[in-house]
Amino acid sequence: MSVLTLSGIRKSFGAVDVLHGVDLTVAEGEVIGLVGDNGAGKSTLMKTITGMYRADAGKIELDGQSILHLDPGQRRALGIEMIYQDLALAKQQDVASNIFLGREPVRRFLGIVPGMVDKRTMDRKAQEMIDRLGAHLPSINRPVGSFSGGQQQTVAIARALTFDPKLVIMDEPTAALAVREVQSVLDLIKRLKGQGISVILISHRLNDVLGVTDRIVVLRQGVATANLVTSQTSMAEVVSAIVGGQDMAHAAEHEAAG
Repeated sequence: MSVLTLSGIRKSFGAVDVLHGVDLTVAEGEVIGLVGDNGAGKSTLMKTITGMYRADAGKIELDGQSILHLDPGQRRALGIEMIYQDLALAKQQDVASNIFLGREPVRRFLGIVPGMVDKRTMDRKAQEMIDRLGAHLPSINRPVGSFSGGQQQTVAIARALTFDPKLVIMDEPTAALAVREVQSVLDLIKRLKGQGISVILISHRLNDVLGVTDRIVVLRQGVATANLVTSQTSMAEVVSAIVGGQDMAHAAEHEAAG
């Protein structure tokens, strides 16, 4: 069953056409790698899915229902979460405060009047989210700015889980991580898949994409030019699709960098 279906998505900014009729489907619990050179339209496509940009033409359906008319908050409420490359974490706040930022549980006075933030409940629920990911953090009471890049990714993913997502879009989650931490984040993606959550992984690190995805969609000049089954493709084929199958010197450089 398809969780997300895009048909003929077009997007322009003034005289600049960025997306030229993109088709994309994502099944329940499927991990899709979205790859392409800079300027291919990946970020524009993702922001069109989340509602930050309004598509000029085409259809976007979540569980078979059109969401084109919905704003980002409404789409999020229906289950679309995006974790941006900068993670948007409050670095001075602890884990629980980040996970529940703006949605803190509060104690009620006489069962009616909202009182102070219920920190004990917040900490307990935050730990439950970390445990759900099978992850480990030094302490949920430390500022997240003191954590490593991979640990901060864990917090961002745990925050996304609190919205009970059907689809999580991750923008370059391993870009700035050490090798050891990369595997940790890839394991978290597999954990999401195991819980039936679909993932779109945007990444230039093709080894990571090949290691964790079910399919790889190549975006080139605003068009989805290839839809590859990961288990049946290779690094060379993906790179060739990214560069258009023409500039093989460029392809060789791209493969070496990946």
